[in-house]
Amino acid sequence: MALDMKGKDIISIHDLSREAIDQILATTEILKMKQKLGELYHPLKGKTMGMIFQKSSTRTRVSFEVGMWQLGGYALFLSANDLQLKRGETIADTARNLSRYLDGVMIRTYSHQDLVDYAEYSTIPVINGLTDLLHPCQVLSDIFTIKEKKQVLEGLKLAYIGDGNNMAHSLMFGTAKTGMHITICSPSGFEPDPEITRLSRLDAAKTGATITIEDDPFQAVQKADIIYTDVWTSMGMEDEQEQRMQSFSRYQVNGALLEKAKEDALVMHCLPAHRGEEITDEVVDGPRSIVFDQAENRLHLQKAIMALVI
Repeated sequence: MALDMKGKDIISIHDLSREAIDQILATTEILKMKQKLGELYHPLKGKTMGMIFQKSSTRTRVSFEVGMWQLGGYALFLSANDLQLKRGETIADTARNLSRYLDGVMIRTYSHQDLVDYAEYSTIPVINGLTDLLHPCQVLSDIFTIKEKKQVLEGLKLAYIGDGNNMAHSLMFGTAKTGMHITICSPSGFEPDPEITRLSRLDAAKTGATITIEDDPFQAVQKADIIYTDVWTSMGMEDEQEQRMQSFSRYQVNGALLEKAKEDALVMHCLPAHRGEEITDEVVDGPRSIVFDQAENRLHLQKAIMALVI
């Protein structure tokens, strides 16, 4: 029997059961097939979702806005300049007001606690479009992409090379929940948050997955089925760029690193890519790259989430 997810917030993959994740993935597959066949499907006709952006975006805005339209609904873009939040209105009051107008909210912001606080006072579903701590929609679509390419999830090894940031955190939760092994490979001082590591290992203990922290990229990619990377300097950290360029210099995903993984290992990147820094042109444009497949699947996965919770 299908789970009833109506009204549910999507804040962290850690909060989702394996059954909920499976339902999201199955719904994604159906909606992607319908879109490819040109079939109209409008379960959200007459529904409106607010999209609050305090961080700019390419893929998140376009995929959510187009996805909501394809589901028959309307997506309302709200930048930081469009809201009274910056003029002193509380998060609680903004959540209460928008709950009277909208059927759902997607938020892309800096502070994860602001998102949690907003969801506490919202009476409509809240979807995490990205915070400095987590990026669940990206990772759920990545998991869908991996399953699409490899047919299975359990037992695969994913090696993440780069900053222990929001992507690393959500990948740890996503792999742990689905029985995949993950190695996070970051330079000293840039490891994932210890509490996220602890929680993800609790999830992993239930599925047989493993969470490994490593600082040698060539060791990390040994026997890897998936190699994943992200920018070295995330938005809002531009003042650290020079230091980060030095700290991450040996953590580039390039041809030499790819040779140490399995012959059929696939390469992923959540984009935008800083070509020549964390990844080379030959890899991101090479035959093992599924970077643009995973970018496309943001549309289908997020449509599934919206259809299920709104």
